[in-house]
Amino acid sequence: MDLGLKGKFALVTGGSHGIGLATAIDLAREGCHVAICSRNPARRADAKARLEAFGTRILALECDVLQPGQIERCFGQVIESFGTLHILVNNVGGGGRWGSDVVEETEERVWSEVFEKNAMAAVRFTKLAMPFMRTQKWGRVVTITSRLGREGGGRPWFTMAKAAQTAMMKTLGMMPGLARDGITFNSVAPGAVMIPDTGWETALAGDPNLADQFPLGRLGRPEEVAAAVAFLCSERASLVNGAAIAVDGGESRAF
Repeated sequence: MDLGLKGKFALVTGGSHGIGLATAIDLAREGCHVAICSRNPARRADAKARLEAFGTRILALECDVLQPGQIERCFGQVIESFGTLHILVNNVGGGGRWGSDVVEETEERVWSEVFEKNAMAAVRFTKLAMPFMRTQKWGRVVTITSRLGREGGGRPWFTMAKAAQTAMMKTLGMMPGLARDGITFNSVAPGAVMIPDTGWETALAGDPNLADQFPLGRLGRPEEVAAAVAFLCSERASLVNGAAIAVDGGESRAF
């Protein structure tokens, strides 16, 4: 299926591994020029090499999203090289395992850092991207949230941050001025996805029957989430706006 993305310019935050890298690969395969950003230099170098195999322009930039100045610098580097931006995938995030099961023992710093890393990073990148999308009358913003951004559960600081991301995409999608400028805003809500170094390997080693709790009897794969993201970035998804799409194998309880 041709998604109509050839020649478009895209930025995937946290794009050096997991869902971010899988999304960047899908976009590059479709002919997009892709920028990724992350903190890890080894992962950035490996991701850049993999993405360059598709023959499009690739940027791999350093960015710590807990530092607003680095977000501005990173975005400036993207525009300096690409000239504009058509697609923004707010993938960077995390913090679902931070803190303690005992809420009152968890420092307030954890609440604020998880909110900054997820919700505020998405706010900052989105605000920077929107003027370019308005000018060219076309844009796609997709934010990777979580099934916990659509229902209760998990650690409250993480669920709060992911719900905020979901609310932001919904509310921006409802704004006529943005929609009529050809910009759509959607969120993708994964369930449990097997990504190295995110804690699932340890959890599965400690409980070999853990995967039985999921409807499919297994965790998801980053590529399965990326496929949905790539579609939402495409011309074919022009009527999908303000949606929060679960990509979780039936794991969530929300409709």
